[in-house]
Order: sequence, then structure tokens, then C-alpha cells
Amino acid sequence: MADLNSLVDALSELTVLEAAELSKLLEEKWGVSAAAAVAAPAAGGGAGAAPAAEEQTEFDVILTGDGGKKINVIKEVRALTGLGLTEAKTLVESAPKAVKEGVNKEEAEKVKKQLEEAGATVEIK
Repeated sequence: MADLNSLVDALSELTVLEAAELSKLLEEKWGVSAAAAVAAPAAGGGAGAAPAAEEQTEFDVILTGDGGKKINVIKEVRALTGLGLTEAKTLVESAPKAVKEGVNKEEAEKVKKQLEEAGATVEIK
């Protein structure tokens, strides 16, 4: 069996684009769709919907603007995501855009703070 801690560490280092690619590859290999898994519980509806108010454990960090400090924000996005200059510039210019997706609350707060210190406007969803 694989060492789960090292697997978690390796997955935590993925950029947003790499994580999206991994998701597509796993969907193809296993013949499943993440969208179908999300839609299935919603179809239940009715009285069983009350447990859906569970605490959120995964968050998306959304860049909503560069705050007039585009170069600083691009540098910070590159440092956080591992993207190249062109990809980071495109991400910043196409705001609102997700910088990190599916991270825990602590990581989301850390990323938000770093981007805000660079001059960006950020929200966590």
C-alpha cells in the first residue's frame, strides 16, 4: 500500500492546472465524472436535505482583481501556483479567476493573505 502521507504531500504541491489535469486523467481511467458525484446527492432532496448543512472543508481562492499592482500580483501568482509568466499574466488579467481550488481553510487564508499583501483583491468561496 502506498504511503498516504507522502501522497498527500505530493498532491498538495500540484498547481491548479496540474490538479485539473489529474482530475481529468482519473475520470478517464476510472470511468467516472466528478460532476455526476456532486449531482447525485442533490437529486435526493426532500427531508433528507438537512444533513447537507455540514461544515465546508474545501475552499477556492478567487482572485477578483489586481488592485492596480498587476506586476506584484503576477509575481505572487507565479510563486503560489508554479505557473509560467504568460499563464500567470493571463490568470491575473482574466480575474475573477481561481488561483487555488479545493484547499483547506488554513491554506486558503494563507494564499489570500499573500495575494492581498501583493495588492490583489481576493475572496474565498
